Amino acid sequence: MKRKFLSALLMAAMAVSLITGCGNNGEEKKEGSDSGSGSGEKTLEVWVPPLDDDTVNNWGGLMTDWEEENGCKVNITVVPWDKYEETYTTALNSGEGPDVGYMYNEMFPTYIDAGVVADMSEYITDEDKSEYKYLENGFMMDGQYGWPLVTGVPFVLYYNEKILEDLDEKAPETWEDFERICKAATKDTDGDGETDQFGYACGMSTSDVGAMQILNAYYYSALWQNGGQIYADDLKSAAFADEAGTEAMTWIQNMKEYMNPDFMSMSWSDAFANVFGAGKAAFGVYRSSQTDETVFAETYPDVKWDFVTSLKNKDFGTFGATDCLTLMSAAEDKELAMNFIKHVTGAEFMEKYHAKCPGAALTNSEPYVGDAKMEKIYTDDLGKWHGLQVGPCGVDILTQLSADFQGIMTGELTVEEGLKEAEDYANNLLKEYWAEKE
Repeated sequence: MKRKFLSALLMAAMAVSLITGCGNNGEEKKEGSDSGSGSGEKTLEVWVPPLDDDTVNNWGGLMTDWEEENGCKVNITVVPWDKYEETYTTALNSGEGPDVGYMYNEMFPTYIDAGVVADMSEYITDEDKSEYKYLENGFMMDGQYGWPLVTGVPFVLYYNEKILEDLDEKAPETWEDFERICKAATKDTDGDGETDQFGYACGMSTSDVGAMQILNAYYYSALWQNGGQIYADDLKSAAFADEAGTEAMTWIQNMKEYMNPDFMSMSWSDAFANVFGAGKAAFGVYRSSQTDETVFAETYPDVKWDFVTSLKNKDFGTFGATDCLTLMSAAEDKELAMNFIKHVTGAEFMEKYHAKCPGAALTNSEPYVGDAKMEKIYTDDLGKWHGLQVGPCGVDILTQLSADFQGIMTGELTVEEGLKEAEDYANNLLKEYWAEKE
């Protein structure tokens, strides 16, 4: 199950950008850019993934006043998810890239080490600290390297109210509750001798969605609810194979008998749609949205559902996005870039944007926009979800952990074998990483 990765190559490639520069520092400009027109207008290069169905127009239409006020043309480049990190690495290697980027937690360690993202601490004001609700989520590896943009929408546990009512059960609160209900719900309902209703709708195929997705949907919640974490506090060794981590992985593996039998051939989203959404399972995990009440009424009209943000064993915990905008080190005008970052994450911009494309309010000034049923995620349950612990070699460690997680779930590896393989791989990487720092 072992995989080899190219962190060292990525580091070397990105380090070139410190010499050659990116964004407005490069000799070449994007075709159509006004920066070379002689007008004196500044250009800001911004790279983001697809944030909605039409990010360029949905953002662009809200930036006209800012562009005029700052004498700046903003060029938004939407980078496809399937080539996201590759695009960054290739561009930075050739001395190109954005002034303002977008990164998810797994990306940060390598790019921080390469020196291509800047620490934004000096630009944070007391007003920012009181206004931006999730600002601390962008603080990692001793610096404010991220400014949260897409946060919230955590993976939560949905349940079929009819199935639970038929079992004389209520919404689960603990692992014990969950396992008891899953066991009772898994049965043959039509008497043909085949199980046709399941406790837990799961999909652990990563062929179409990427390795990290099964960790986001299923693994982190179990690890965190049992008091575990990915790294030791000093970030010098892996912690996911300790007693808490082993118990969590064993618990997930034991839940297999209550899952749909084809769980290894489905993605998490397909399992939710085709098993839970079809009324064939008591529970399903999905990445929540503020509009689920409205959307599910159309997509799953026959399913009466509700949700639990997080179960609790030793603690609460489920994965919620903390994707951030980044100030790139080679941005020529960092003050302008930071002005832009604060503008597009501020209440005025986001209230208008979220009216078109619902998302979590980033500031205390922005009102909640979405279905009333989902609001508790951002109020009563705010402390039950969070992002990843950011540490060195993150992408490589988590990709290997995902592979071993799959091996454990297929039975190819025991829990102990899979966790040891992932732990040894992680600790060897971390040993090399910290040795280079000495």
